[in-house]
Amino acid sequence: MEFVYGLSFLLLFSLSAIGGLVLRQCLDEGHFSSENMDAVRLVTGLLVSFAALILSLHLSTSKAAFDAASRDRATYAAHLANLDQCLRNFAPQMEPTRLRLRQYTAAVIISTWPGEEAPDIETGFDTRHMALRGEDAGLTKLMNNIGLAIDSLAPTDATGQNVLARCRAEYGTVLAGRWSVIEDTYAPSGKLFTVVISFWLALVFLSFGLQVQRRVLSMTVLAIGVLCVSTAMFVIIDLHFPYRGVFGISSTPMRNALTDMRRE
Repeated sequence: MEFVYGLSFLLLFSLSAIGGLVLRQCLDEGHFSSENMDAVRLVTGLLVSFAALILSLHLSTSKAAFDAASRDRATYAAHLANLDQCLRNFAPQMEPTRLRLRQYTAAVIISTWPGEEAPDIETGFDTRHMALRGEDAGLTKLMNNIGLAIDSLAPTDATGQNVLARCRAEYGTVLAGRWSVIEDTYAPSGKLFTVVISFWLALVFLSFGLQVQRRVLSMTVLAIGVLCVSTAMFVIIDLHFPYRGVFGISSTPMRNALTDMRRE
């Protein structure tokens, strides 16, 4: 889908530039007096300034949201591994719970990155029908069962009670991290900004096409400008989808956490 948006931007800006070139051929020379062209350049400069400002802000916001989602995912993976480490202290009583935690982690990997190789763990879920965005009921139930198993522990010695307190605190951190990851998928899309900036940029390239003459150097520079700006718009759109596209968040932290859980 991101590539469709990128091609759409490329097509829009190309048609705008071509439209300016065609319009230049249709108008008589009287429209291209120095006074008229100065006015066109003045308005074009104003549009370029506004477009550059909005484009930079939009790109900065998208990059910040993407970085936050990537950081939250890596932190969440670390907390899952830490929870498993804590539960190891109650082996073999908590081995079934640790298995559920591994199944949960594997299911998250499979459902979040469906195009990648799945972990060789039987999750018990039909991951083809799991929610790609937001909360999944099956994963929520599994995580709740893990919490209930932790709450069922009742060590009598002081060491065990301290370890249990640490496990409960880590479980609470895992829940908070889980919701952070879920909410990251609902980052603001900025569709209105994208529409506005696309309209402004289309007018800019229409103006450029109106001003340049049909010469190889001028046409080459105009084509490079269209390609560069289209690429920038593609990057902005791609960053809105943190778990797919060219700049998608890596599954490596979650896979590393699962590998650590399986280590004896």
